[in-house]
Amino acid sequence: MAERHKLLLQSPQLQEEKLPRRSAKSSSDCYILSIAALPAFYAASTSAPSNVIDIFDKTTLQGVQTLPGHEVATTSLRAVDGLGGVVQKCLISSGKDGSIKAWDDRSNSHSIKMTDLGKTRPLLCCDVSSDGLTVAAGTDLQGDDALILYWDPRQPATPLRTHGSTHSDDVTALSFAPNKDPSTNHNIILSGSSDGLLCTSNADEDDEDEAAIQVGNWGCSISQAGWIQDDSAAIWAASDMETFSTWRSDLDQLLSLDIRAPVLHNGRTWVTDYLITARSTSTCNPKLSIFTGSNEGDIALLSNMNISVPDAPWCLHKLWTHGHVGVVRDALWDEINQTLVTGGEDGKINVWPIIPIEPDSNNQGDEEEDYEEDPMDVDMASPKGRKREIQTDNERVRVCSLKCELHRLSRS
Repeated sequence: MAERHKLLLQSPQLQEEKLPRRSAKSSSDCYILSIAALPAFYAASTSAPSNVIDIFDKTTLQGVQTLPGHEVATTSLRAVDGLGGVVQKCLISSGKDGSIKAWDDRSNSHSIKMTDLGKTRPLLCCDVSSDGLTVAAGTDLQGDDALILYWDPRQPATPLRTHGSTHSDDVTALSFAPNKDPSTNHNIILSGSSDGLLCTSNADEDDEDEAAIQVGNWGCSISQAGWIQDDSAAIWAASDMETFSTWRSDLDQLLSLDIRAPVLHNGRTWVTDYLITARSTSTCNPKLSIFTGSNEGDIALLSNMNISVPDAPWCLHKLWTHGHVGVVRDALWDEINQTLVTGGEDGKINVWPIIPIEPDSNNQGDEEEDYEEDPMDVDMASPKGRKREIQTDNERVRVCSLKCELHRLSRS
């Protein structure tokens, strides 16, 4: 039997959407890099030379506004629930012009611009604390310094504090913990870097020597990282070499693998070419939902059957095909509207249906006696031809094998 962590099993409830509900183009025909959701709109940042942020109506997907974005590059885009004591959904972005901007759609400009005393040091990522009173940004490496800068958005002209010893290379990912530390009432921030380190820090600590909490060394350049709403694992991370990992809260590594390794050839074919993003909230299922893409522009939702062990198989839950041409850069799961919003290098933004997965679909009974030693025909080499040429005739989903594997892992 193949290595279990390279098995990709087909969910009995697998769903495929072959066309998006709605589709639109960016105003500049540039790549769409990142997507965020506001109450009535979707926002999408675009690549150079445009660097603008397009605003689309959620209902019609018609373009309604274009914000100027950042000079040189808009590097991240987020929608936050409040900022600076104002409890209102707000759009913020970071850029290589050295600023964080909070946008005001009424004026087509920013309402707050956070800078480092006018310095134009490129900012690569940003996030906002759960109370909206602290904004953090990560810089690129200049000389020997790669910084995490913190602002009070009510005093945007200069940072509150700077942490310069956390990382030794570009700070590429920042994510505040969903809630403050219950024992200290401090904001905890997760950071990832091209130096291969994942770190958790006290974002409220002025003395950076006292700010570090935990450090994990993955040994590869980290491109994305976030928190997992799960009891068995706390953190996920992705590298720019398409590797994926999960970690405990003390940054003890649980899982690390090439996300392209789990492939499916059993009537239906799926082969991952790259990771798009991962998502974890208290309400989504699977708790860690991993979106991957193919070079043809198709998208899959995968999950690992037990993220607390290093060798659990993977499950293919959903496919969205024939909506993009080329690489998909971002995928936003809008749970409230049960939609998936995707953007890619074809300059398109697509809206797809995403029907919720039932919480008990990953544990469906005691069929362990029906387990087969070879539950799936797994070929670790990529198939020839286009991966979206999916064979649907005479599909045989070995449900008992999947149920049994899930049940066995749930007991681990």
